[in-house]
Amino acid sequence: MKKEDVPQDESNIKAANYKELCYAVDEDGNYTTVNSTGWTPKAIALNNAIENINERVEEAKTRVLNNQTSPIEYYMEFHKMDVGILASYVGLWKWRVKRHFKPRVFNKLSKKTLQKYADVFNVSIAQLKDISLHGN
Repeated sequence: MKKEDVPQDESNIKAANYKELCYAVDEDGNYTTVNSTGWTPKAIALNNAIENINERVEEAKTRVLNNQTSPIEYYMEFHKMDVGILASYVGLWKWRVKRHFKPRVFNKLSKKTLQKYADVFNVSIAQLKDISLHGN
């Protein structure tokens, strides 16, 4: 795209007083960098992704409050992780992390295991056990 064609649409990026660096072709045909305040399709896609993440967090929170899953799933969603990433951070197999989503299993976890999760989520063990203590 030509330098003068780089999008300068209104977006969340502009609202945050942030500019995105894009590559464009200048009048001599050389690649150069240009600041962009946003591009509507990208802003729409980002907003949709954020809405989807927020919905997943709220659904996980509801399942925790209904005792259908453990707080680990809520915190995993809140921190935009998946089971594989969380498992690598706590140093456990994915199947074990998934098993810890079961409330009856979660309630029997050792303090050492709970501390691993608390450290990853940057919360106390009390906050890990009771999501109402989590100030989000």
